[in-house]
Amino acid sequence: MTTEFLYDFISQYKYAVLSSVTADNSPEAALVGIAVTPDLRIIFDTVTTSRKYQNLVKNPSIAFVIGWGKEQTVQYEGTAKIPAEHELDNLLQTYFKVFPDGIERKETWKDIAYFYVEPRWIRYSDFNIPQKIEEIEF
Repeated sequence: MTTEFLYDFISQYKYAVLSSVTADNSPEAALVGIAVTPDLRIIFDTVTTSRKYQNLVKNPSIAFVIGWGKEQTVQYEGTAKIPAEHELDNLLQTYFKVFPDGIERKETWKDIAYFYVEPRWIRYSDFNIPQKIEEIEF
């Protein structure tokens, strides 16, 4: 399994289920819009008043499930970071290609926030015949 293969798979999907952990170590999940860079960083937006934002500021450990319906999924675990201004411009170019309406949100939502995630571990599963499950650590 290569980075290019994973990029091709993940970039087929605009949405993922995101999991984060609350301050009292309870799990929370949300469906979010995502974009992926060729080096497998995932970027998404949220608002600073959301539960996921508060969770990730306190504990940046994050997990995604990407892909369903074709018996193929990616489980992705990583560390969420708020991009510095110089990083944000490049990440937003990737994000706005997937979500052009994100430009309007950036310009008009006063509490918009962005995270990018660097992978620590990814598992690709294909439950078709022949079955294939592969993992990669970063």
